[in-house]
Amino acid sequence: MNPDNALLADDDCYLALKTRDARFDGSFFTGVTSTGIYCRPVCSVRTPKRENCRFFGHAAQAENAGFRPCLRCRPELAPHSVVWSIQDASYILAHQAARLLDEPEAWADTAPSVEKLAARLGVSDRHVRRIFETQFGVSPMQYLQTRRLLTAKQLLADTALPITEIALMSGYASLRRFNAAFVEHYKLNPTQLRRQGAAPSGDGITIRLGYRPPYDVAAMLGFFSKRVSNAIEFVNTESAYPGTGRTVRIESGGKVHAGWVLASFDEARCQLVLKVSDSLREVLPMVIRRIRATFDLDADPHAINTALHSSFPGGDGLRVPGAMDGYEIAVRAVLGQQITVAAARTLAQRMVDKLGEPITTPWPALTRLFPSAAVLAQASGDALGQLGIVKQRQTAIVGIATAVAEKRLQLHGSADINATIATLKELPGIGDWTAQYIAMRALRWPDAFPAGDVALHKALGVQGKKNPAKEAELASMAWKPWRSYAVIRAWSGALPSPAGTNADG
Repeated sequence: MNPDNALLADDDCYLALKTRDARFDGSFFTGVTSTGIYCRPVCSVRTPKRENCRFFGHAAQAENAGFRPCLRCRPELAPHSVVWSIQDASYILAHQAARLLDEPEAWADTAPSVEKLAARLGVSDRHVRRIFETQFGVSPMQYLQTRRLLTAKQLLADTALPITEIALMSGYASLRRFNAAFVEHYKLNPTQLRRQGAAPSGDGITIRLGYRPPYDVAAMLGFFSKRVSNAIEFVNTESAYPGTGRTVRIESGGKVHAGWVLASFDEARCQLVLKVSDSLREVLPMVIRRIRATFDLDADPHAINTALHSSFPGGDGLRVPGAMDGYEIAVRAVLGQQITVAAARTLAQRMVDKLGEPITTPWPALTRLFPSAAVLAQASGDALGQLGIVKQRQTAIVGIATAVAEKRLQLHGSADINATIATLKELPGIGDWTAQYIAMRALRWPDAFPAGDVALHKALGVQGKKNPAKEAELASMAWKPWRSYAVIRAWSGALPSPAGTNADG
């Protein structure tokens, strides 16, 4: 077994495989020597004999060992394995490298390479290769190759997009290289992976995305519903498949793509069903990655609950709500400084109504885009003041928008955490609370902790202390590296005592 999953012995993996335990989906893959196929733990095929099973921590390891992905359980649907550490420097660096390779937004205008990866991490090419191979058992480029192939496999199976477009979306420079990679690794032509019933182009593109249970869908949608801004988003909790819809703007390669997404939960299958407008087809991998971040689909509840359950026994299914647009969350975080969630929602609604760009969609509830960074960077104090935004927050909003528009500030999952927080706090009107909140939701940092949050102080019972922020920070040391999840649990009232709160400032 790969050292990355040393806590799961091979016999434990086989037990999870026999019981089709969805809690371990994406945590390991099983290569079956008698068939040459590798599967997810939840695969519905007949359980192979123990002596025919080899277990791998990552799909890339299974493919490097010569196994091909199962066409039934489809390994590309599995949640990613997100592992965090706060001690082993090599371990941390290797996982930072993997995180960059997993994030298409990190390479929107260039193709990744070991040299560029090393430069981003501030180390040598040789060091990146060495620590990556030690940690994952494959080279960075082998890891990336598997990610590209599995992305392509999903798009081939679930959409009717032309194969040439899928090749380019998946990171291949030409159709010839794409076809050659498929034949070499999967012994199949891409057309052989087409499935019947894929939604035709023009009617929206449907994709299924897996997650590990437990998942508190009601809590996630409840969080979003309290903050919803009409015209750019809606939340539906009434149907058999609860979910959300919203408008989206994504810039890639100097081009702006605008459209809509719908996301609904199929809880019986532990899947999120995503429907994407055809106008976003060129940036579909980015949309998928952002949706995974928005709904925290790659969280590992087992690891998180091991660290937090004793302190927050009622929150085992809670996830950290993310964002489709980190810039938007940053602006809304500023709007929420020192006021209630309801008041912040009112200000955001006024901003959308006054400055949001109109968009045409098939959905009557979705008619605008959130104001772009370029628009808010040029907004006058009078225009923002008329919305009820005080001067200090006007300056902060314009500062964030200007930094994003000038590409001095990146607010997505592959951004450098410490450098981004430092940059945010250098902007006028951005303190530690706002920077930590942005890190939690936009940067997807699992260890963010807004120690100065008043609602958090109340939940932790430290509001009466001389220095409640310091007391909260001290208490949080036991929850590293999952403090973002501890914050969500505290806000939700998941503590052993009834002193919880649903507000977050």
